[in-house]
Amino acid sequence: MSVKTILSIKGRDVISIEPTVSLETAVKTLAKHRIGALLVLGPDRRVVGILSERDVVRAIGEQGANVLTKPLAQVMTRKVVTCGETESVGTIMERMTAGKFRHLPVVEQDQVVGIISIGDVVKDRLREMDLESAALRDYIQTA
Repeated sequence: MSVKTILSIKGRDVISIEPTVSLETAVKTLAKHRIGALLVLGPDRRVVGILSERDVVRAIGEQGANVLTKPLAQVMTRKVVTCGETESVGTIMERMTAGKFRHLPVVEQDQVVGIISIGDVVKDRLREMDLESAALRDYIQTA
């Protein structure tokens, strides 16, 4: 199973934000869309960072509530790990586990084409297990 397959099922919509907005605005965007991470895109629509719920908690814990008025660029994660559409689900699971993050932007030719969350990966694995179980049941019934 590939990343492209997951995107074809879940869709390619990506909620993004600019690095110049306040952290408070970013937090409101996370809450409004009920998501755990926002991609931060530059003027050329390329990934310049990512803001996760963990980034928000860390920033408030280290700097206090006043950090909410600061530009997002001061608290976002700048080193963003990405994947491509042709990568396998197993490969991105390993990358997410090793990096201890839950969201992975999908990039093709320097442009964002989607985002995969750990929830998407789990749903995909469960769907795959259901298909395998059904195939085994069919095989046993016809044997």
